[in-house]
Amino acid sequence: MADLQAQNSGSNWTGTQAYVLAIICLVVGIAIGYLVRGSESPTAPATAAQAQMPGGAPAMGAPGMGGTQQPTPEQMKHMADKTAEPLLAQLKDKPNDAELLYKVGNVYYDAQQYADAVDYYKKSLKQNPKSTDVRTDMATAIYYMGDADASLKEFDVVLKDNPNHANALFNQGMIRWRGKMDIKGAAESWKKLLAANPDFPRRQEVEQLMAEADKHANMKLTGKQTAKQ
Repeated sequence: MADLQAQNSGSNWTGTQAYVLAIICLVVGIAIGYLVRGSESPTAPATAAQAQMPGGAPAMGAPGMGGTQQPTPEQMKHMADKTAEPLLAQLKDKPNDAELLYKVGNVYYDAQQYADAVDYYKKSLKQNPKSTDVRTDMATAIYYMGDADASLKEFDVVLKDNPNHANALFNQGMIRWRGKMDIKGAAESWKKLLAANPDFPRRQEVEQLMAEADKHANMKLTGKQTAKQ
């Protein structure tokens, strides 16, 4: 998955808000962009930026790349199309296979082709509307496309069907914080996450995030400078 691009839906950050977020990130030592896939175990930050596409070319923005040439968005799209070809061939015989549609969506998600990913996630959900893992990934992709509000609405649907979905609660908290600067709301998501999932693999980091959020929840946010995205 991609490192979080600074994408907010109509929410202008003040300079103070951006500063608070940066300080918390440094204290906690977690990449604030790290969002987890719906069905994966969040044991390590597995981001699209770290994913390897066909030919061994790392996705854009991969940390520690040194002087390696980063693929362009067009190259990423081409690689995703090539990777998806076998799945798309299977879809010709099974066009309504929800799992196949989900897998194709994941290919495009990992290549940061979020609009294509959302398209396939929607097709998968049409066949299986109650798949909370698929909807979690779709909500996350929608956020990466720049619409935090629409993303959070999808997470509401996920959590209505499965109130204890660990990765949905984790991502909801991150997006409330990162996309809406709703520190209190983020802490509420993470509190629910840990209460329902005491063995969550990244429990320690979530607890640190909650502690830092609590310290800054009542900070007076002033200033007219909008954070640069």
